[in-house]
Amino acid sequence: MKVCIYGAGAIGGWLGAKLAQAGCDVSVVARGATLEALQRDGLTLQETGGTLSATVRASHAPSDLGVQDLVIVAVKAPSMGEVAKAIGPLIGADTIVLTAMNGVPWWFFEGFGGSLQGTRLRAVDPEGRIAAAIPGKHIVGCVVHASCAVPAPGIVKHHFGNKLIIGEPSGEASARVQRLAELLQGAGFEIEVSQQIQKDAWYKLWGNMTVNPVSAMTGATTDLIMNDELVRGFISNVMLEAREIGARIGIPIAQQPEDRHQVTRKLGAFKTSMLQDVEAGKPVELDALVTVVRELGQLTQVPTPFTDALLGLSRLHARVRGLY
Repeated sequence: MKVCIYGAGAIGGWLGAKLAQAGCDVSVVARGATLEALQRDGLTLQETGGTLSATVRASHAPSDLGVQDLVIVAVKAPSMGEVAKAIGPLIGADTIVLTAMNGVPWWFFEGFGGSLQGTRLRAVDPEGRIAAAIPGKHIVGCVVHASCAVPAPGIVKHHFGNKLIIGEPSGEASARVQRLAELLQGAGFEIEVSQQIQKDAWYKLWGNMTVNPVSAMTGATTDLIMNDELVRGFISNVMLEAREIGARIGIPIAQQPEDRHQVTRKLGAFKTSMLQDVEAGKPVELDALVTVVRELGQLTQVPTPFTDALLGLSRLHARVRGLY
């Protein structure tokens, strides 16, 4: 199978290395120091059990790589505009585009959402260019439950977690998703096929839409955030707003915020991806995690004063540093 990884960062590199080991013909769209490292040394994955090296084709231009069977988009949401401009040569009539990204994706209301079905979310696809470049028929959603880091270009370190939840945006139990699940299981991933991938994306968002921006603003690891009762209380109020929005679009969450806090506590002194981006001087993906929740609140007529406060403060923090 021809597989292209679009974005060989932490998660993309992890997925690419494992798929290459499983016998897939893996190529990577990358640029800068990462491209140079991949062309020179290949892709290196450091795991608890040892180090894996994979030879991959790498280019900054998708046109060099040609039509793929599977394209895994593993970039941060702020990069999707540039991806949309260039991804076309990778997509053929039967290509699957698997989106391994955080937050609410641009295809969220593709085949889902009741009266909101088909709604374009301006927070994540302002002009509709992403949807135009990657037609909905190609998309399979993916929610990643794993932690990886990039200690150096072309090198990925896997920390913990091995689970991928995949599913059609429509919830259909399609043959292509079953084939994809088998491929990913064969590469060593724990796979769950979801009947409502939007629910899985929303549940993950419910936890990281708050802790990520708070950590980015404060520099605090997750244990410090959870141990501050005032901050934890503020986060809980944001989560209650998001929970009400979810209930109105068909994604009820039975848990209380405190239940989710207990999950976060188990991570220990964990540095969120958004804090890592701030420290590295990279753009932060606020729109896919927070701005979009405010937009969904407007669409569902749910007041979001706590979400608004979180967005305003974190957006200002990022703007001052040139990261938004």
